[in-house]
Amino acid sequence: MSYCSSMFQPMQHVIVKHPKQAFISQEHLSKQWKVFNYVEEPNLEEAISEYHNFLHILEQHVPHVEFLPQSSSVGLDSLYAHDPVKFTHAGAILLKSGKKARQPEVEVYREFLIERGIPIIGELQGDAVADGGDLVWLDDRTLAVGLGYRTNAEAIQQLKEMTAPYVDEFIVVQLPHDRGVEECLHLMSLISIVDHDLAVVYSPLMPVFFRNLLIERGFRLLEVTKEEYERLGSNVLALAPRICLVVAGNPLIKQQLVDAGATVFEYKGEEISYKGTGGPTCLTCPVVRINN
Repeated sequence: MSYCSSMFQPMQHVIVKHPKQAFISQEHLSKQWKVFNYVEEPNLEEAISEYHNFLHILEQHVPHVEFLPQSSSVGLDSLYAHDPVKFTHAGAILLKSGKKARQPEVEVYREFLIERGIPIIGELQGDAVADGGDLVWLDDRTLAVGLGYRTNAEAIQQLKEMTAPYVDEFIVVQLPHDRGVEECLHLMSLISIVDHDLAVVYSPLMPVFFRNLLIERGFRLLEVTKEEYERLGSNVLALAPRICLVVAGNPLIKQQLVDAGATVFEYKGEEISYKGTGGPTCLTCPVVRINN
């Protein structure tokens, strides 16, 4: 079995977390949304409705969708299934979030993966912290990793060693301070790869060397405006090459994708995406993508 080392190949197996299990109750949301630095308190009933539509699109394209269980040790952000683990060709690497409130999530993944016989090839140790949202496969042998408030230098060194058998080029991308320590800025906040030669980007926060590297590698860059960046417009999930899922309310980048030959699906994401600052890529943890 070869696991996921792509951001855009056809998704075959994905792990998700339902808002019923992440948000639990409206009372729980009322107590916790500020702790997890949400923009506003989500409405649970609306979140479930939005997630139903999101899931409907996902299940139309992904044969195997699995749900993480509820756990009393994890919080609201467990809805964003992408961050506690990252897959390589050979299996999973267990991460440790740079957001301390999210660190217990990794134990749920450990049990989940072991139960299903999915190999765990490594785990961050000591002071190393990293989020899955900072790890981006440019192709199946090239891994870019964001160095910022959620992923530190120690984690990058450990990840470089763990992925050495599977990666020909390991690229460190320094992230800006932007809005500070408490805000969630990942490398994937700035780039979504939707085909081998097509990426959605927010260039104002992107290092020049990295933007130039993408162009040199043959990527066409679709530029997100500041207004649509604020609405998670740069967070685009590729279900397969040029088959994209986006948060509704970003018409400019949607049209750019359509003009580039992509099929674009939308879901309303006020409660499950915007308020927690996590788009469709954040809501999914791809286990297997099949190379065409």
